[in-house]
Amino acid sequence: MWFSKIKSKKTTQYLRKRPSKETMQDNLHYLCAQIRRKGKMMNYGFVKIAAGVPEVHVANPKYNLQSIQSLIIQAEGHGVEIICLPELSLTGYTCGDLFGQQLLLDEAEMSLIQLMNFTRSLDIISIVGLPVPFQGALLNCAAVIQKGKILGLVPKTFIPNYNEFYERRWFTSASEIPADASVWLCGQQVQISSRLLFRASNCTFGIELCEDLWAPIPPSSHLALGGADIIFNLSASNDVVGKRAYLNNLLTQQSARCICGYVYAAAGFGESSQDAVFSSKAMILENGVLLAEGKTHSLQPQLVESEIDVERLRAERRMKTTFAANAATESSFIVVDTELLSPRELELTRPVNPYPFVPTGRDLDERCEEIFAIQTEGLAKRLSHIGTQTAVVGISGGLDSTLALLVTVRAFDLLGYDRHGIIGVTMPGFGTTDRTHSNAVALMTTLGITQREINISKAVLQHFEDIGQDPANHDITYENSQARERTQILMDLANKENGIVIGTGDLSELALGWCTYNGDHMSMYGVNAGVPKTLVRHLVKWTAQTDELSVAKDILLDIVDTPISPELIPADENGEIAQKTEDLVGPYELHDFFIYYALRWGFHPAKIFFLAQRAFGNAYPVNILKKWLINFYRRFFGQQFKRSCLPDGPKVGSVSLSPRGDWRMPSDACRDAWLAECETL
Repeated sequence: MWFSKIKSKKTTQYLRKRPSKETMQDNLHYLCAQIRRKGKMMNYGFVKIAAGVPEVHVANPKYNLQSIQSLIIQAEGHGVEIICLPELSLTGYTCGDLFGQQLLLDEAEMSLIQLMNFTRSLDIISIVGLPVPFQGALLNCAAVIQKGKILGLVPKTFIPNYNEFYERRWFTSASEIPADASVWLCGQQVQISSRLLFRASNCTFGIELCEDLWAPIPPSSHLALGGADIIFNLSASNDVVGKRAYLNNLLTQQSARCICGYVYAAAGFGESSQDAVFSSKAMILENGVLLAEGKTHSLQPQLVESEIDVERLRAERRMKTTFAANAATESSFIVVDTELLSPRELELTRPVNPYPFVPTGRDLDERCEEIFAIQTEGLAKRLSHIGTQTAVVGISGGLDSTLALLVTVRAFDLLGYDRHGIIGVTMPGFGTTDRTHSNAVALMTTLGITQREINISKAVLQHFEDIGQDPANHDITYENSQARERTQILMDLANKENGIVIGTGDLSELALGWCTYNGDHMSMYGVNAGVPKTLVRHLVKWTAQTDELSVAKDILLDIVDTPISPELIPADENGEIAQKTEDLVGPYELHDFFIYYALRWGFHPAKIFFLAQRAFGNAYPVNILKKWLINFYRRFFGQQFKRSCLPDGPKVGSVSLSPRGDWRMPSDACRDAWLAECETL
């Protein structure tokens, strides 16, 4: 059998130890768990799904069956695990009073039998719509089919009966039948309930139909709280002006509120246009984000596919404890297990953004302005609370200190303070280059702040003499002594001027521990603490091009183009930067990617590695990706002690490392499991 390949030695030993008949069920559950886990790891928590919009002929189930089968076999060939078809797709939604004709109901059932036979050798789970008679009533149902069986029927709960809709003329609501009812259909007894949950190998899903979504509290809200990762909506929503935009907002909000995947398939070409037009709406969403959508007003059948990251959804639900608090109030659901799916190698079609922290598209200016405003307001509150109009900033001519200075200038302007109260301090040392020094001086001059220059070389050499450090030995002591000397100068100067030191260190440096403990690690308020390095670069560039501070545009753009360096090692023979941070710890674009998926979502190293390959393509060889991922975990675990005593600073985005806020981690946590998985990549 196919699952014999994944039966480990441990599994075999388990079965041998417990061979009695009384525990056979336990053994089966254990083996199934192994199979499910293998499938999950193979697909990294992604479930490939599709929304299909077939061409239909009204009241012609035989024709509609062929159209549906064509989409199912196409989806199966693409590796789709679950496909959703529109409401009443076997008969057509616009049959009107023909739903009262027994012949149409019989034809629909016969077509469903043929569809069951068609799927007998297929793994794919198919969800189709049809009318189902039940105890003298007619129900508008979704039928879930796999491997020749009907797994369950979900009837529509909210039956529209307004404007162009007259469904109550033909259909009865799910609320009017017993919650645990069953019906004889296609030669088998089938459970029929709006409270069915279907448990597949790597997800649990629920179903609602069209109008259900438009209710004040949709059934999908209850289904999600009951454990559904994905909601499928079989719909037949007609088109009127403005309705599509409203529907998009509705789907976006519902998928976000339920923290779920949402698959919407609505009737299209072929439905009656006697009084309305149905224009092929097909959308796939995940937690408020549109992953894929079909073409509206298409005259051709459509298959819209994507992958929903169930692991990501579950991580979000665990983090947002209000979700679990609401879930605890839900009553029981009827859980139906689907057949196990044969594992297939994942071919990811959804895009993976290599820069998850950097805003893009139409929201670019708005997001950048929002981030800048958060930083500015945080500092403004701190300054006004202390009652000081003096801020001390160490200006190196690099990205971080530049952003900190820009934020400080805007905060002073916002408060109506004199910019001369900002004391910018350049502190040349052994590794300072002309480029960074000249940029630092030019920036301060252009922004109209007070300038101070204090060369640290003499003080550091004296310190080396005091502690017996050879100046020719460019080790960690050589580097950290300079960083601590600079911090001491800033702190003492702030005391002298009755001001505060503005921290310049960013989120990426904190994650990697790329800072000197009680050196640049320390300040009196860290405005960049929530901003990762890729975003720092982007914000400085954005400021140069759009902000009122763009008077320093040329200087800012040159700072953006300057290699990132702590400048603690002497320059090369050409006076250029010799010590490049990204050569030592790895590219920040990779580390920010790792930070996002490791901290925001808690993904396995293997999944992060997989996503990084998709995001960066051929930009990094596999061995280089692995090298820097290992380095990330090694540094992240080893440097927590620096994050445990951070100064105050504002949270900006979805990831924060504040020990008082988002991140509570012991400084001596073991990293072995993460590194061990990295080594297997």
